[in-house]
Order: sequence, then C-alpha cells, then structure tokens
Amino acid sequence: MIGPLSLGMGSGVKEQQASLTQGEVLPVASSSQSEGSKYTRPVLNSLFSGALAGAVAKTAIAPLDRTKIIFQGNINSALQEAYRLIYQTYLKDGFFSLWRGNSATMVRVIPYAAIQFCAHEQYKSLLGDYYGFQGKALPPFPRFLAGSVAGITAAMLTYPLDMVRARMAVTPKEMYSNIFHVFGRISREEGRKTLYRGFTPTILGVIPYAGLSFFTYETLKKLHAEHSGRLQPYSYERLAFGACAGFLAQSASYPLDVVRRRMQTAGVTGHTYGTILGTMKEIVFEEGVIRGLYKGLSMNWVKGPIAVGISFTTFDLTQILLRKME
Repeated sequence: MIGPLSLGMGSGVKEQQASLTQGEVLPVASSSQSEGSKYTRPVLNSLFSGALAGAVAKTAIAPLDRTKIIFQGNINSALQEAYRLIYQTYLKDGFFSLWRGNSATMVRVIPYAAIQFCAHEQYKSLLGDYYGFQGKALPPFPRFLAGSVAGITAAMLTYPLDMVRARMAVTPKEMYSNIFHVFGRISREEGRKTLYRGFTPTILGVIPYAGLSFFTYETLKKLHAEHSGRLQPYSYERLAFGACAGFLAQSASYPLDVVRRRMQTAGVTGHTYGTILGTMKEIVFEEGVIRGLYKGLSMNWVKGPIAVGISFTTFDLTQILLRKME
C-alpha cells in the first residue's frame, strides 16, 4: 500500500507543481503586458493629443496664416493690403477659399504637432531623470532644452510638408492642384533639394520658438500652482498662458521665419536666395530691418498667441480626458 500511496502522492505533487507553474506563468505574462501598456499608452495619448491640438489651432487661424505667408513673401505689401487680401479672396472665391492650402497644412501640422508634443513629454521625462526632478517641474534650462529639442525633432521629420504648404499658399489655384502635384512639380522642375530649401533657418528658428513656447507655458503653470494652490489651471488660464508663450516665442524667432519663407517661395516669386546671411542682407538692403525682417510681425501678434494658446489648452485638456478614461 505504501507504493501506490507514494505514487499517488508523487503524481499529485507533480500535478500541483504543474498547476502552480501554469499559475505562475500567467501573472508574469499579464505583468509584462501591463508594463508594456504602462509605457505605450502615455506615448499614444501624447501623439493623439498633440495631433488634435495642432489641427484645432491651425484650422482656427488658417486665413491669417495664409495671408501672413503672402505678406512675408511680397516686398511691396503693406499690412492694410494683407487684410484687404482676405476680404478680396472672400468676395472672389468664397468663404472656404480662405482655407485654401489648409489640407496641406493639416498633412504637415498633424504629424508635426503630434511628434513635438510627444517628444516634449519624453524629453521632459528623460531630463527629469537626469537632473533628479522626476515627476516635478524641471529647472529653467532643462525646461527650455526639452522644448527646443522637441521642436527640432518634429521639424526634421516633417520639413518637406512645410515647404509644400508655403508654395500652395503663395500660388494661384491653377498652378498646383494638390499636395502630390506640388511635390512632383518641384522635384521635376527645381530638383528634390528644393524641398529642403530654407531648412537651416527653420531649425535655427525652431530652437528659440519651441524652447520659449514650452518654457514660458510650463513656467507660468508652475508659478500659478505655487501662488494659487491649484495644480490644474482653468481653461481660460491655460489659454492666457499659451498666448503669452506664443507672443514671446514669435517675437524672438520672427526674423528667421521671414528668411525661411523667402527661401521656400523663391522659385515662384522671381527671387534667388542662397544662404541665410545672404537672404538677410538682401532683405535688409531692399526693405530695411524693421520693414523687412519684421514684416508681418503685427499680424503674427494676432494669430500667434491665439494659435499657441489653443494648441497648449487643447493638448492639456485632451490629456486629462484620456487619463480619466483609462
């Protein structure tokens, strides 16, 4: 009896071990899946929130944005003429013509904003680990650095789309029928390198623009939390913080934005611009410093703060909503 009993006990132990082994494997798999979801979900949330933020903000100011590009690219335009252009376009081609080129803008802005906001969250986390501020507001310089590098990352990955948008904004409807037509015609007639014309001033302009935008917005939120005791600002406060961030960032980076647009649209405006310094010298020589390098800045002070305020607010509120839904 001892033999069968021992055998029965042995098989029972084996079955128990097998069941324990299976029981232990399942939590490990579940744990690894939850760990993967823990890191993947915030990235996906940031990408979606950033894409939505960029789309909403750019659609809201699309007519002013198109007019600004024309204004920057034209030597003889006056600001009053730029606003008159909006009205004339409305009378001639209808209300929705004010959003011409917005499809190309969306093709660029959605990936650009998604990458920029997502990259900013990742860089902020990495710099927080490096400087020992994980989960807290970063010190000033890392705060500026996270924004700058996020802007550079987004600009590098989406620049040709920005070039296409600029071309569509300054040309008549008959010249380019759609985005693919712009790509094909530029590549065929001017060479593929043209798609990256103005890339260097873009990157140089993105450093102060994105850096100051994120730095100012994050700083104002930090100061607000310290003085009000509320971790989350109201929506109108976020809009105000974003507007301040946009105002400072646009003012600091604007001359390089003018240079970028002149280089991008040179092929259709009859000018030849080579280097950044050469373009700046020609603009200053022909138009002066203020009327040249800061041409259209007053218009940017209208549209820039609106766009940045809407963008930051949309991103934050979408992030909050997605976290509540988890």
